[in-house]
Amino acid sequence: MAAVNTEAKLKNRLKQDRVQLWNAPFTDDGNQPGRRHMEELAARYAPLLGLSVTEVGGALESIRLQAVARGKGNEAFRETGVATLELLLPRDSRKDHKTKSHLETRLDVSVQEVADRIGEQHGLKHIKLILSGRTLAADRRLDQQGVNNHSKLMVLKVSDGEWKQQVSEEEEKMKQQSQSVQRTHKGFQILSERDGSEDPATTPFLEIADQKGNALKIPHAEKKALILAMGFHEKGRSLMKKKQFDGALPHLLQADQHFSKCGSALLGSVDNDAVLQLDIVWCYRALEALSCLEDGRSRLQRAEDGFLRCYGEHQQRLLTIKGNTGKEEVLFLRLHLLQSLLSYIEGNDAQARLQMSKVESLYSRLSLDSEKTSQLMALGFSEREVRLGLRACRGDAQEAAVHISNQRQEREELKQRERLKRRSRMKAVAALAELGFSRRDAGRALQLADGDVDRAYGVLLDSGHNAEGAEPEKLEQLLYLGFQRHASEAALRLTGGDVQSAAQLLLDNQGVLSVSPPSTSSEEPGTSSNSAEDNELVKEVLEDISHHEEDYLDLTLEEESELIATIRGYLHREATPTV
Repeated sequence: MAAVNTEAKLKNRLKQDRVQLWNAPFTDDGNQPGRRHMEELAARYAPLLGLSVTEVGGALESIRLQAVARGKGNEAFRETGVATLELLLPRDSRKDHKTKSHLETRLDVSVQEVADRIGEQHGLKHIKLILSGRTLAADRRLDQQGVNNHSKLMVLKVSDGEWKQQVSEEEEKMKQQSQSVQRTHKGFQILSERDGSEDPATTPFLEIADQKGNALKIPHAEKKALILAMGFHEKGRSLMKKKQFDGALPHLLQADQHFSKCGSALLGSVDNDAVLQLDIVWCYRALEALSCLEDGRSRLQRAEDGFLRCYGEHQQRLLTIKGNTGKEEVLFLRLHLLQSLLSYIEGNDAQARLQMSKVESLYSRLSLDSEKTSQLMALGFSEREVRLGLRACRGDAQEAAVHISNQRQEREELKQRERLKRRSRMKAVAALAELGFSRRDAGRALQLADGDVDRAYGVLLDSGHNAEGAEPEKLEQLLYLGFQRHASEAALRLTGGDVQSAAQLLLDNQGVLSVSPPSTSSEEPGTSSNSAEDNELVKEVLEDISHHEEDYLDLTLEEESELIATIRGYLHREATPTV
């Protein structure tokens, strides 16, 4: 890491001074170094960086060779499509530890073909290739897995026994990760489509609420995307807690895709997307994916901008909503810590130190007094409650005890309101079902009527009156838009003949809609969303959702402490001048 830092600093200095090492007088016609000019440059930069002339000279030559090789590689890639890849070989397979190994190859070939070539050239029997902390699948092409011209591939040796086991485990792991993403998507998709008309004892129902627990009115399509995004995020966070970062990252990236489908007005008022960006970069760090540096920098900026919009410039909005800001400071600690790491990798030590000073101040404030923790836990509070309570109250144990008790009461009152609301909805559905409508149609009608039973009855009654068939011209409009006839008729019945509302209803339900006219029985056949299999799947994905709304703020700071010590070590070493 120190060598990377030195080269990054030199590259910044060279760029600033407009020095092109690949051109004369630093490189001659035979691509050899212009030694006198290189030595003069080393002597000039050494005191500026606080390093020895020898160390700077070596780093400058490394940069020059990289630039010359990159220039040749770019020209070859443009003319022939042959890419140049840098290989990070196992230590005992390197002939010269100072010389980097390269491989020329097209990118439309399989990873296995490239692995075979590397193995033959360097005497390695079984190997696996790593790009940005991710193992490349042997049966897929390089360009399908993000390999580009000048990509750096880590080469790891694998023994015969390990190779057989790895092939089996990798196949199983890829299969499990794919199945996990698919099951998470299906489970939360089922939840996003539920209308609250089912029995709460067997069919959970999710509702989007603000930070005070009040339900938010969101368009159905946006609500669906938000539930899927939050579901994938929770699954990813669950895997992060288990230190399974390679499994967590695909779920977090899926969450990012679904958040992009939500309106900017909604995302601007909640911190979910900002926290997600922070979690993605934390995964990059854990996987040592330095090639994701540029993406990580932009994601951290998104996180910082998101916190600013949601919490207010001086967290005044957060203070108004919650009455305190202490718990959210763990997010800023992690944000500044990652910013410090990225600044160091980029060679900007001054910026790294600036961010680290913010980190150290926050860490000191957020670290808990063990005696106060024990006192509060002796009162019957959980470890999580104590952590969050002490941070919210800036370490005041007495205030924290009152805060925790108040929060417990507020949560209980919220649960009671939710139970009453659900009970009221179930009664409304039952009342409409007694009049001959299906429970599913009653639930959807109540959604359209914002819970008003009389209005819902009117919607259902209009649907019944129009059951014989929709007005031809309105039906034709929906058919022209590409919707199926039976679904279009059902949508027009449910919306009382309003074409625009019917079209939106069809879009929200992917063009699939089934509405039954009033019948003489309230019983209805089982549907896929009510099946035992679906309920089991929903139960599975809900296990990853924390029952505590502030679980994402409950950090022990163990991982953060380790990274702080690592970056301190880097910065201390760079600050110590070499004679």
